[in-house]
Amino acid sequence: MDARRSQRLLDALFTTETMRGIFSDHGRLQGMLDFEAALARAEARVNLISAGAAAAIGAQCRAELFDVDALAAAAAHAGNAAIPLVRELTRLVAACDAEAARYVHWGATSQDAIDTGLVLQVCSALTVIDTDLARLSGALAALAKAHAQTPLAGRTWLQQGPPVTLGLKAAGFLSAIERHRTRLAQLRGRVATLQFGGAVGTLAALDERGMDIASALAEELHLALPDLPWHAQRDRIAEVATTLGLLVGTLGKLARDVSLLMQTEVAEAFEPSAPGRGGSSTMPHKRNPIGSAIILAAAARVPPLVATMLAAMVQEHERGLGGWHAEWDTLPEICALAGGALAHALVVVEGLQADPAQMAANLEITHGLILAEAVAMALGEKIGKMQAHVLVEEASARAVRERRHLRDVLLTDTRVGEHLAPADIERLLDARRYTGQAERLVARALNARKPEGNGSADA
Repeated sequence: MDARRSQRLLDALFTTETMRGIFSDHGRLQGMLDFEAALARAEARVNLISAGAAAAIGAQCRAELFDVDALAAAAAHAGNAAIPLVRELTRLVAACDAEAARYVHWGATSQDAIDTGLVLQVCSALTVIDTDLARLSGALAALAKAHAQTPLAGRTWLQQGPPVTLGLKAAGFLSAIERHRTRLAQLRGRVATLQFGGAVGTLAALDERGMDIASALAEELHLALPDLPWHAQRDRIAEVATTLGLLVGTLGKLARDVSLLMQTEVAEAFEPSAPGRGGSSTMPHKRNPIGSAIILAAAARVPPLVATMLAAMVQEHERGLGGWHAEWDTLPEICALAGGALAHALVVVEGLQADPAQMAANLEITHGLILAEAVAMALGEKIGKMQAHVLVEEASARAVRERRHLRDVLLTDTRVGEHLAPADIERLLDARRYTGQAERLVARALNARKPEGNGSADA
């Protein structure tokens, strides 16, 4: 059984059908064949070959005409898939037009076809990711707006701190996603670039017409024409990996927070429920954070893959040995995992079920201690920050020791009573009054959000 086909059982978990299709064997072959067809058309435009020859070559540049298994076996001996692909393409063209077959792959090298084909695949993937990012941005914006005033415990080092709002948490992710949209837009301008240099990047095989053909080829493929070929300069490709690595990191943080909020002892927000979703094979009551689990799996898998891409940048002279080969499976897997994590994040955020009542209940489980800072700051205005901190710290320790509410301890402390009236203490221990600039910060994040489909604004 083909190893890639055997992974179909897991593909629906870790990636999307669209993303796996882009980076399938068919997608890889079609990317290289699109290069070959465009090369023939470009050479016809500068009168190096006839228009008829270009048409005859282009007619055979369809992935479904090729035997993938045969090409895979030949690639194992040739060192890359382009060599047997060009051989088979030449054979197919010759069967229809022997003269045209003379000009298949004329003046190009294997890496030109492989790299440009990969660029075309990556551009398709980035289009899908950008569309999903815009949708996720919209879902986060709606969540931030709806819960701009919904208080819940802030948590540092997994311990409760002063309150925040659910809207502010959503706004934090919104802001990060908007930065990723900007990065992707900037990245696309650099990666959507033709690779065409011939054997060592000089286009010597095409004599004086090399640059004219390169320009026409870039136009045919709707790619930018670089200053010079980039066979062994892999920053463009590595940047795709690092940018998607950053995105998956943000999605992993989102998944971590959601899964922690779903814990039985917290129960403040939940992934959407549906028949058969998040259940257990043995525990009927379970509601597992499955979307978060898959996102976190991607967040664990992608960083080492990004490291591989960075390590692969160190390539020898004009054409790399091994480093280039290391990219072939690595970058597609990064794209597939990023696309899958993003798809799961959409399901989680768009269907997130918040429980404000439980959030309010959890604000009380420390019996006022999470608002000790508010009391200390108010008292500090009267007696100085350090002295106030010591008094409230002592009161907090006493509240814990005696299992009393901080309010009761403060009300019986004459040192505090000299400066804060009972009404002041009551007000200071109201979580809804101590969310600071949260609502204003949410508004700032919403106002900074770029319009749909536009990731070009400055970060």
